[in-house]
Amino acid sequence: MDKKTIWIRAAMLLMVIMLSLTACGGGDGKQQPPEETPTQTPSEEPTLPTQVPVTFSAPYTGLPHEVEPVNRPIAVMVNNFSAARPQSGLTNADVVWEVLAEGGITRLIAIFQSTDALTDTIGPIRSNRPYLIDVADSYKAVMSHAGASPEGYGILQKQKKPYLDEISNAGPYYWRSKDRKAPHNLYSNLEKLREGAAKRGYDNDKPQIAYTFTEAGSVASDPLAKTAEQLSFIFTLKNYKVGYQYDASTSVYKRTINGEPHIDKNNDQQLSATNLIIFETAHKTLDNEGRLSVDLTKGGKALLFQKGKVMEAEWVRASDGMLRWVKDGKELELIPGKTFIHIVPSKASLLDHITIEQSSEQTS
Repeated sequence: MDKKTIWIRAAMLLMVIMLSLTACGGGDGKQQPPEETPTQTPSEEPTLPTQVPVTFSAPYTGLPHEVEPVNRPIAVMVNNFSAARPQSGLTNADVVWEVLAEGGITRLIAIFQSTDALTDTIGPIRSNRPYLIDVADSYKAVMSHAGASPEGYGILQKQKKPYLDEISNAGPYYWRSKDRKAPHNLYSNLEKLREGAAKRGYDNDKPQIAYTFTEAGSVASDPLAKTAEQLSFIFTLKNYKVGYQYDASTSVYKRTINGEPHIDKNNDQQLSATNLIIFETAHKTLDNEGRLSVDLTKGGKALLFQKGKVMEAEWVRASDGMLRWVKDGKELELIPGKTFIHIVPSKASLLDHITIEQSSEQTS
């Protein structure tokens, strides 16, 4: 092929290419932008309802918990002698009972069930008595104590009660503090006590027998309820006076002993309760040691304090074994929170034990 023919064909090919480009450009010699593909909007996912966590109520406080509190209660016999105060761990208890021991001094029974403060120190821990066993047993609780009266040991052993005694069967689950003198220096915690209960084969899944709770409680709806923002009372000794001052900002009664705040040594917090109960029953001295029997069966007069007011009521031993508070045959409702329960001798009338008044802020 000669050179002339090659040049002619190259020129023709170039012309074809140019015409093709012009056609693609829309015929005006300008290149047009490519057509945009419509944007695909993703379909919106449906809005799911907010998941509300399931809550459970603790059987002895009525307070909400995300995890159901099912542990068996532990009832700790706490020393309340002056040399044992301030005690440790009482702010973690669901319910605290106060009842006479020998010599006019009281013993505290702290019921622990819903707290998760398993390593907090509890004590000082002291000995057991038949009526203390009766209180603890009403909760189906495992008892924690150091020693017992002869009659108390007889009940524990013959009736095969669940107990952890530092002296006879559970020494490794307790310790002695060096900052106090014996016998006011014995302590434990819930982690050790639950370990000891498991070691001794005590069931941890006893069914809980709950109190009845409502936000309003019972006192507010009683037409005979009276103002009771400040109260004090004695058990037998005039130099041992328990007091409570109602705090309207937190709706709790703050506890004092002989006019001084009763403090938890663990956290320096003053002991307080949403519900206060004081009831009377027969006490009998059994021996020269001053050991007592305390009737927790027959029932009698009681007072229920809530939100700065008090109502008269009665206590009964219910068919489920629990002590309950009633009026006109109907069980009274507690307000969610902690409850302190006090047993005074019926030798004097219930109101003779107690001085009730409005708070100093209200009366000044």
